[in-house]
Amino acid sequence: MSPSMLTVGLDPALVDDAASSRAAFPEIDAEAVRAGVAAERARLEERGFTVDVCLLDYGRTAEAVYRAALSGKDYDIVMIGAGVRLDPALTPLFEVLVDTTRELAPGAKLCFNVSPTTTAEAVRRWWPERKPLV
Repeated sequence: MSPSMLTVGLDPALVDDAASSRAAFPEIDAEAVRAGVAAERARLEERGFTVDVCLLDYGRTAEAVYRAALSGKDYDIVMIGAGVRLDPALTPLFEVLVDTTRELAPGAKLCFNVSPTTTAEAVRRWWPERKPLV
């Protein structure tokens, strides 16, 4: 059976409109996020992973959306994106995501990328026995 992965991050449609995201990541816009997520998902799927993507808003519905995603399937790996983790304004949301993961997917490995194009690298740290991710 293929290992399953949930990638969770901010909805790229919101990135360009949020002052905190623009300040935390001035060089990354919505199109860069979309392209990076799509490319990394394709890389991982080529190597046998089943990859689901969960896109969140800045907090109004984020926890409910994330809970629904985690409740729908058992995941081997959960990757929480840099857009949530590295924007100081989103620290409370990051904490909710970690705690919710511990509650609903206690057996899942957590991994963290540093940009939309480093997800496969983050997965490789926790799932090295898969085909090479380079």
